[in-house]
Amino acid sequence: MCGRISVHIPAAKIKDLFNLEECQQVEDRFNITPSQLAAVVRNQGDHNRLDFLKWGLVPMWAKDSNIGSQLITARCESLLEKPAFRHAVKYRRCIIPASGFYEWERSGEHKKQPWYIRMTDESPLCLAGLWETWKMPGGNELETFAIVTTASNKLVAPLNDNMPLILHPDSFSLWLSHNMHDPEQLLPFYQPFPASAMTAYKVSDLVNNPHVDSPACIEEL
Repeated sequence: MCGRISVHIPAAKIKDLFNLEECQQVEDRFNITPSQLAAVVRNQGDHNRLDFLKWGLVPMWAKDSNIGSQLITARCESLLEKPAFRHAVKYRRCIIPASGFYEWERSGEHKKQPWYIRMTDESPLCLAGLWETWKMPGGNELETFAIVTTASNKLVAPLNDNMPLILHPDSFSLWLSHNMHDPEQLLPFYQPFPASAMTAYKVSDLVNNPHVDSPACIEEL
């Protein structure tokens, strides 16, 4: 399960990648955890825009927002089966720009070794996501998201049986489309990203502490 991501991408690159009219600066983050805000790209009909949403999807029908802590990822093979995701996959898809993500390898009875996974050329990872809007008791709206996952490639498989669904640029338009409501058209995208284009290495257990957010988190041991 992808439970940590890093984002250190210049705003100009995000703007060009997603053809944004405007793009505010995205603060460099090296240990974004569920319940925190992260940048996501959404389509507004005639243009894409960058917003900051809370990680942990809260469905519109939820009684309270605590359910979000259980819905940080969404397996692509069961999106239409799960009540929490079947509406979002039709109407509320997004892309989360990231520099990398973390997975953990069990190393001993009580210890897990964190690994950092990124593109070999350090280009951005474009993670498929779903988002929702939930009405808070006071009437305000809470916007949240989950990262879509797929089967792991050969690089990630020793660490986890699933990995974030990474989209190729030629799939951005359809994934983000405000007018496409047929999930069947998304099936060709549900493939693991080629392992040959990615790298993984061990990092410090600093990342285990959600209060630590520094470049040291992604330094190779």
